[in-house]
Amino acid sequence: MFPPELPPVSNRALYVYRIFAKWFSFFFFGLCTLILLTLVFPFMRLFFHPRERFKKYARRFVSSSMGMFVRVMNILGIVRLEVPDREAFRNITSKVIVANHPSLLDVVMLLSLIPNADCIVNAYVNRTIAGGVVRQLYILNSLDFDDLLKSCSESLAQGNCLIIFPEGTRTPRQGKIILKKGAARIALFSGCGLLPVHIGGTDKYGLGKKDPWTAFNPADIYVYQIGRGMEISPAQYKDLPVPAAVRAMTNELHAYLLPVKPC
Repeated sequence: MFPPELPPVSNRALYVYRIFAKWFSFFFFGLCTLILLTLVFPFMRLFFHPRERFKKYARRFVSSSMGMFVRVMNILGIVRLEVPDREAFRNITSKVIVANHPSLLDVVMLLSLIPNADCIVNAYVNRTIAGGVVRQLYILNSLDFDDLLKSCSESLAQGNCLIIFPEGTRTPRQGKIILKKGAARIALFSGCGLLPVHIGGTDKYGLGKKDPWTAFNPADIYVYQIGRGMEISPAQYKDLPVPAAVRAMTNELHAYLLPVKPC
């Protein structure tokens, strides 16, 4: 049942509890999302004008809501978030936040830490019940790439941070991992720095790519250890041709986010 690198379940009753607690957490998340969409955001839209002011406060509300969700999972005993300097995350402005993507909850953790976070959202969300709000708050990846660059640059110029997972999907357990170059392109176009953020901690089995919903880490709770790397400034590469600069910046990101594990 489990990947070979994971130990067997030592306490079956606790393991079953954690699975049900995980299911409850996602039910709670869905219920709160429905309340935000149908009650909170329409109410805020009436009183916060213009649109950019609404987006600013709505994103802060989303960040607080994600923080509450993380606390609920912590109380249930299934998640612990460990960040050396939370205040530093709260004060980040106009940076492209580039993170690895081991689990389903990565964006929840980052949004809870960064109140001014913008992000690029998969276009399929636009076809869900959340589509109307997502279009107002975040950037859809269905845009033409030139329009996407422009939207990202405008958001960064307003002091927002842009969260990007350059893998494009959750990290697979096996196989080669390739980082897409969009984050570096956005940094070069906007002139804003890349800030690598590494998400580590315990194994995220049960939240990873293609993991069964009926699974959990057999040995421990989900611990999220989130740390910042050194900012990568696009000014360092201003004398290089764009393709070479993009490649060099992406290689720096890869070295921090996905270091080679010793044999």
